[in-house]
Amino acid sequence: MQRILSYMRKAIEDYNMIEENDKIAICLSGGKDSITMLHAFKNLQIFYPKKFEIIAISVNPGFEYFDTSFLQNICNNLQIPLFIEESHAKEIVFDIRKEKNPCSLCANLRRGVINSVAIREGCNKIALGHNQDDVLETFLLNLLYAGSIGTFSPISYMDRSKITLIRPLIYTPEKDTKRFIKKNNLTVMKKVCPMDGTSKRESMKQMIFTLQKDIPMIRANLFGAIQRNLPDWKIAKGDKEGQRDVP
Repeated sequence: MQRILSYMRKAIEDYNMIEENDKIAICLSGGKDSITMLHAFKNLQIFYPKKFEIIAISVNPGFEYFDTSFLQNICNNLQIPLFIEESHAKEIVFDIRKEKNPCSLCANLRRGVINSVAIREGCNKIALGHNQDDVLETFLLNLLYAGSIGTFSPISYMDRSKITLIRPLIYTPEKDTKRFIKKNNLTVMKKVCPMDGTSKRESMKQMIFTLQKDIPMIRANLFGAIQRNLPDWKIAKGDKEGQRDVP
């Protein structure tokens, strides 16, 4: 947990993700990243100088094996309020529209539900569990498939909902969330999406893994390029030019 908190606090402070008296909705999917983030936020509350409140929100997309009791038990153990909302994402994406590349639409549908719940519960921020690997994979997806240079932002404000999205795990490598889950004997929810492991994102993951054999610094190089050249990724405080070493 200390390692996770180190990464997470650095990201929070670099991009001013938490303000005094924030009420933060943590997106809980049941995967390793969201469970790790949930535990980290609970620990962060104990010592962080700015006081904030947290709840968890989970969206049931309509898949058969989505285990709501599993998520409820996690939050009960941590004494974090959980709000589980039903969604028709599976029906819309797979049954009606029969999307060949469903990830983007499914994510947008779930995001809409999460935003609505966050507003209803009086939250001003939503925490998403994207890790450092997600940052790099999204960068490559945009570059290779869309011909654009970009990835999601560490922090972004949504004018229509007045909600701020934060991504506290952006400095945290995926291997560290896996290590946290294993070391603490935690379990994750069984994967329910039929596209898991077959998406273009998975191809990007394999590409980075392969290139790393010949270019050991590829992850640090990609992440550094993102911080130095994308306006939303300029360090908000401290090193203004984003010339900071990758954790």
